[in-house]
Amino acid sequence: MQPLKPISATTRLLLGLLFFALFFAGWAYATLGGFVSRTFLADPLTMLADGYDLMVNQGFGYDIGMTVWRVVGGFAIASLVAVPLGIAMGAYKPIEALLEPFVSFARYLPASAFVPLLILWAGIGETQKLLVIFIGAVFQIILMIAVGVANTRRDLVEAAYTLGSSHSGVVRRVLIPANAPDIAEVLRLVLGWAWTYVIVAELIGASSGIGYMIINSQALLATGQIIFGIIVIGLIGLISDFAFKSLNRRLFAWRLA
Repeated sequence: MQPLKPISATTRLLLGLLFFALFFAGWAYATLGGFVSRTFLADPLTMLADGYDLMVNQGFGYDIGMTVWRVVGGFAIASLVAVPLGIAMGAYKPIEALLEPFVSFARYLPASAFVPLLILWAGIGETQKLLVIFIGAVFQIILMIAVGVANTRRDLVEAAYTLGSSHSGVVRRVLIPANAPDIAEVLRLVLGWAWTYVIVAELIGASSGIGYMIINSQALLATGQIIFGIIVIGLIGLISDFAFKSLNRRLFAWRLA
């Protein structure tokens, strides 16, 4: 192996699948071999059986759909607010001076800490769950985009002014296009964090969703169901991540050239 030497797509896929195979083999060896009590960690076969029961008999598909809707809804609202603010903070120093202290402060506040307050303010309906995701994602997106925009190559900005561009024209025609691939990458990364926030939101005051199923399974010591729910979250996140990457490659193919 050589540092930073690229590998083929086939090799990358095979290596990724190999790790999953080794992981499940180790899990099966530990549980089916009797090294770990199945009361505390279900074996892969029990997990699959419990997962089948959840999907066929307990309507888990509806829970999955509700969780996906909450993630997409909360993340979309956060993106609509954060992307313009992040660009404005990165482009204009007065706006950065005004907002950065608060944004830097707020991004360290755990979204889970707001759950009791949000239940008081918004009840236990969908609004509360969307707000948990919004709070968890919006400040991260704002700051990451602002840093990227602020670090735009100065020669591009100077060239635009030399060619007669206005201040707003520099933002529209230089700063945004130059940072669009990085903004898309920021959104892809924060989307992964949104999944952790939705599970926190569903653990309290929910009547549906993957998190709701997990907390109910905990009371029954149904570790197979818990593990199945966790794996479903990982699979959905993996699919959304690959879809995001594919879309970014199509939209910003020039960046890869």
